[in-house]
Amino acid sequence: MSLKLQGVSKVVEGQTHIHPTDLELQSGTMNVLLGPTSAGKTSLMRLMAGLDVPNTGRIFWNGADVTGMRVQDRRVAMVYQQFINYPSMTVYDNIASPMRLLGKTAAEIDAHVKKAADLMKLTPFLDRKPLALSGGQQQRCALARALVKDAGLVLLDEPLANLDYKLREELRAEIPKIFEEAGSIFVYATTEPEEALLLGGNTATLWQGRVTQFGLTPQVYRHPVDATTARVFSDPPMNFIDVTKTGDKIGFGDGQSMVLGGQMLDLPDGRYTAGFRPNHLEITAHIAGAMAFDAKLTVTEITGSETFVHLDHQGARWVGLVHGVHNLPLGQPLRIYLDPAHVYIFAENGALVSPASYAKAA
Repeated sequence: MSLKLQGVSKVVEGQTHIHPTDLELQSGTMNVLLGPTSAGKTSLMRLMAGLDVPNTGRIFWNGADVTGMRVQDRRVAMVYQQFINYPSMTVYDNIASPMRLLGKTAAEIDAHVKKAADLMKLTPFLDRKPLALSGGQQQRCALARALVKDAGLVLLDEPLANLDYKLREELRAEIPKIFEEAGSIFVYATTEPEEALLLGGNTATLWQGRVTQFGLTPQVYRHPVDATTARVFSDPPMNFIDVTKTGDKIGFGDGQSMVLGGQMLDLPDGRYTAGFRPNHLEITAHIAGAMAFDAKLTVTEITGSETFVHLDHQGARWVGLVHGVHNLPLGQPLRIYLDPAHVYIFAENGALVSPASYAKAA
């Protein structure tokens, strides 16, 4: 099975929700749509499902043009963050409903319902109505119904957002395996880079209605094609600073510099942008050769085992994610350190010209 989008776009009341997009997804693959709120993830999924018709372009399923085909006539299952169940049916009947429409036998329905209910930890609640369940249990009911539908295309729009942490971790590992074993095309929308990395497979990064990059998830993370993709695939977003290349060095404007090697030496002298992820900033110099920057601490956020430090560096806003709980005085100077191995270099137009050396070695 394959799903191919060819020049697909969507415009609503003069506003472009999806710019012309080419994308091809293969059977048995997990494909993550990663981007911030309003990036176009849901709009793209609605086009894939047939809920919306594109303004331009064509959609092909196994080589057949299905651009105008109704969603009811496609093998599609969808689960949203806002769970949808049939309130008058029991949990058992909610899960069984897709198979009954497909004409499955009572024995087949019972076996599949019990298997899905066990995975979603719904077995004790099969005789209850959805409104008697908690929000997380209702979402699990909707997920279980998608599991048993035998769909060729499974679209999950931030489906785990309402679940507790432990169950999210379990389902992130289990759900993709189930759909992949069935040979389905699995599409999962999220705003969280960490979730994309945990899910693996392929990732398409979205920004303002454009797919900026699509490929194997580790490859997109380590080798973003441009600064926009790097910003999307980093939480908090990647930090940036204007730099200047002169000879075999890149200068950071406040006395710090990075010695270049390899293909970087062939780059023309001039202005570039350096980028680095928040988790690579440190408040203690752990390695020899780390670059040091003086910044002003504006905000701290303690997450339990880590601390976000929000910084003002020469008017640029940076964020660092440092291990441990740190009680740091706000508004005071703070020296921070950065290993040059973690620095990406982008051209002034945003295109990547050199990935970080740690990414090259990975």
